[in-house]
Amino acid sequence: MKSEGIGDTIYVGPEAEFFVFDDVKYKADPYNTGFKLDSTELPSNDDTDYETGNLGHRPRIKGGYFPVPPIDSAQDMRSEMLTVLAEMGVRVEKHHHEVAVAQHEVGIKFDTLVRNADKMLIYKYVVHQVANAYGKTATFMPKPIFGDNGSGMHVHQSIWKGGKPTFAGNEYAGLSESCLFYIGGIIKHAKAINAFTNPLTNSYKRLVPGYEAPVLLAYSARNRSASCRIPFGSSPKAKRVEVRFP
Repeated sequence: MKSEGIGDTIYVGPEAEFFVFDDVKYKADPYNTGFKLDSTELPSNDDTDYETGNLGHRPRIKGGYFPVPPIDSAQDMRSEMLTVLAEMGVRVEKHHHEVAVAQHEVGIKFDTLVRNADKMLIYKYVVHQVANAYGKTATFMPKPIFGDNGSGMHVHQSIWKGGKPTFAGNEYAGLSESCLFYIGGIIKHAKAINAFTNPLTNSYKRLVPGYEAPVLLAYSARNRSASCRIPFGSSPKAKRVEVRFP
């Protein structure tokens, strides 16, 4: 990138979603195969008898985006994750309940490519460890629940040169021509990229219509079904591409 004069720094901001379950049972042998997931948030527990009583307040299927407590029952746990991440040098911009039941997101602040690659490993380690300390199981599996949204790792990306953003311009959605070429490269090589970003059979259970997942090899400022989304940014520094299919 530097040798071609395109830019000298690439910033990325990953958003890795995950599920947290209270109980995970599975079996995989020749005569008994299957699994069972449980969380107090699941609609299947609407009539479950709990020792302290069933308080209700559960998100709907595909209706769990950004609720406040008591519907968001894991705010304290996520806050603990933020505290541990901060102690380990990982800056976080946001945390919230995601669309699916028992699904969450903690957004890492953008940084250079290699630094945030390292921070993502720390992030996943912390999520698993804190969930375990709460007696729960966290998973980054793309599609653990049929019929509800899956988990992805959207990656916001921008290239800078000499301390200035190169993605701002006068083309579509306020982008530069070089940014459109950048998007074109992602789309052209999407099949090869998928070998790394979607390596599992379960990965493609997520990439289906109806669940805000990217199913179109296209770019758009609004359509969340596009592989590359252009988030709104009021300043040139905020111009970036959100690659949604990882």
